[in-house]
Amino acid sequence: MLRTQLNDMQPGFRLLTDLSQLESMDPACAPYIGEIMDLLRDRGLELVVRVIPDSHKDIGLNILSFFHYGSDVRAETYENLEQAMQSLSAP
Repeated sequence: MLRTQLNDMQPGFRLLTDLSQLESMDPACAPYIGEIMDLLRDRGLELVVRVIPDSHKDIGLNILSFFHYGSDVRAETYENLEQAMQSLSAP
């Protein structure tokens, strides 16, 4: 389903990832998250904005980003949705 939706995306798109309700995530999810990151990068993702209120609940997204996005995709992390939305609306 994600592959189909990505067909409609133009290069340079931005993504909001709201993990504010995340309580835990099994480490076994990492390969799947990496695969999604690869798909997004290949389709032209420019910026990913993450909402992670508690930095202790970061599941290693910065490390995954390094390997799957490289320097092609900018990633920003905010503590709340309001800050993230401001970042997304900035030129």
